[in-house]
Amino acid sequence: MELTDIQARLRDAIKNCGIPQKEIAKHIGVSAQTVSKYMRADVFPALDTLAKLCKFLDVSADYVLGITQY
Repeated sequence: MELTDIQARLRDAIKNCGIPQKEIAKHIGVSAQTVSKYMRADVFPALDTLAKLCKFLDVSADYVLGITQY
C-alpha cells in the first residue's frame, strides 16, 4: 500500500460521510483549511489526528491504512 492509496481511502471516507469539512474540522480539532489539504492530498494527518478522524467518520483505521478491505 502506497501513501497515495492511503490518502485516497481517507479522502473517500471524508467525501462519503456527508458531513461538511468545516464540521469535521471542528470535531477533530483542526482548521477547515487543514481538512481541505487532506482532501487535496497536500498533507497527511498526524497519527493522533488520523485516529480522531477515523473515529468521527466511523471508518476503520485498518481500512484507511490498507490492512483490511473494509
